[in-house]
Amino acid sequence: MKRSTVKELFTAPEINSKVLLKGWVRTRRGNNQVAFIAVNDGTIIHSIQVVADLQSFPEELMKRVTTGSSISVIGKLVESMGKGQSVEIQASEIEILGDSDPEVYPLQKKGHSFEFLRDIAHLRFRTNTFGAVFRIRHALAFAVHQYYNDKGFFYLHTPIITASDAEGAGAMFRVTTLEPDGAPKNEDGEVDYTQDFFGRPTNLTVSGQLEGELGALALSSIYTFGPTFRAENSNTPRHVAEFWMIEPEMAFYDINDNMDLAEDFLKYLIRYTLEHCQDDLEFLNKMVDKGLLERLRFVLKHPFERKSYSEAIEILIKADKKFEFPVEWGLDLQSEHERYLVEEHFKRPVILTDYPSIIKSFYMKQNDDGKTVRAMDVLFPQIGEIIGGSQREENLDKLQNRMRKMNIPEDELWWYLETRKFGTVEHSGFGLGFDRLIMFITGMSNIRDVIPFPRTPKSADF
Repeated sequence: MKRSTVKELFTAPEINSKVLLKGWVRTRRGNNQVAFIAVNDGTIIHSIQVVADLQSFPEELMKRVTTGSSISVIGKLVESMGKGQSVEIQASEIEILGDSDPEVYPLQKKGHSFEFLRDIAHLRFRTNTFGAVFRIRHALAFAVHQYYNDKGFFYLHTPIITASDAEGAGAMFRVTTLEPDGAPKNEDGEVDYTQDFFGRPTNLTVSGQLEGELGALALSSIYTFGPTFRAENSNTPRHVAEFWMIEPEMAFYDINDNMDLAEDFLKYLIRYTLEHCQDDLEFLNKMVDKGLLERLRFVLKHPFERKSYSEAIEILIKADKKFEFPVEWGLDLQSEHERYLVEEHFKRPVILTDYPSIIKSFYMKQNDDGKTVRAMDVLFPQIGEIIGGSQREENLDKLQNRMRKMNIPEDELWWYLETRKFGTVEHSGFGLGFDRLIMFITGMSNIRDVIPFPRTPKSADF
C-alpha cells in the first residue's frame, strides 16, 4: 500500500478512503476509551489527528505511542468533527517503527528557547518553527534556480578551494595536507607550501565572484550558488563561519542594469515565498514576528529608492537622531545608519551607489571623480545591507593601478587580468547572502536559526 504524506491528506483528501500514514508522534491525549494522536511527517506544518479506539489495540502497543516515537498507521480518512483540522484518520492498524522514551525525549509540549534548540540541532527540525524555516529555505533555494534559469543564466560551479582572496579581507580558512607538527620549512624558516598538496597556499573560498566573472565574459550571464567561508571571530546574530552566497555576474550590464536585476530578483523571491509557503509564513508571523507578513508585502509594494552614498551621508548628518557610530564621508555605513534610511527616512528599501573607493574592493569600476566607485548596496528594513555589488572595472590599466595601491599581487591574479586584455566588456554583478535573506523572510533574528548546522567560533558540532 502506498504511503500518503500529511500534506497530501490535507491538500487532496479522498474522504472515506483507506490510507497509510507514517510519521512522528507530536502529542497524545484522550481517555480510557480513545486516544487522539497528532502525527507529523515534516511535509507540512500541520499535524494530522489519528483517532484510535483503545479497545481495538493491545495495551502494550499503545503504551509505546509516545511523544517522539515513530509510527505507521492504516485507517480510514474521514471528515473531522473536531476544531482545527478538516480531516482525521480512524486507525485500524498501528505499528511502532521506533520507540521514544518520554522521560528523556528533549522536545516536550512546552515551548523551548531557540538557544536551547541550537544545542539539539539534530532534533530541532521536528519543531513547528524549524520545520517552517527549513521548508522555506528549500523553497527559496528552488526559486533562485528557477529565476535565473528562466532568465537564461547559466549555473556555474566555482571552486570551494582557491588560492585567491576575492575580498582582500584575509580572513580565510587555510586548506593543507601538511602536518601541524614538523611541516617542511623553506630557507626563510617559513612553511614550505611547495610541498603541500596543491604546491602553494590554498584556502576555502570567501566568494565565487572572480571566477564567476570569467564565466560571464564568455557565457554572458551566469550565477553561482554555494557555500562560502569567513574565518572571522565574530559572535554576533548575523555572522557565521560558513554560509551560502548567490552571486550573479553579467556581461554587458552597467550599474543601472545591475540595480534593476537586484530589485527584480529580491521581489521575485519574496513573492514566490508568499505564494508557495503561506502556512509556514502565517505560523511564523503569529509565533515569531508579528510584523513579518506586513514587512514582506511592504518590500513588494514600493519601488526601491536609489541614492548615492554622498546623498545618504548628507541625510544622516542632518537627521534628528543620535547614532552610536559616527557619520562621516569616507566611513562605511553601519547597520543603524542603513536601517534609519530605510525605516525612518525613505520608508522603503534603498539602493545606495557610488561609494568611496577607499572602503571598497579593488575590482569595482572607478568613477571619473577619482574618489568613488560604482558600487551598490541594497538596504532592507530590520536587516540593513542584504546585497552588495558593483559594476566591475574592465579597464586593464585602472585595474592594475588599483591593485598596486591595495598591495594585491598581480601575478596571483594573472588569469583575472587577462580577461581585460582579450575582448574586455563592461560587466556587473552582486552577492546576496542566502542565509540573511532567509532571516528576513522568516523573521528569525539569529542567523544560527536559519542554517541547519551552523558553524561559529568554537562550535562545529553535528
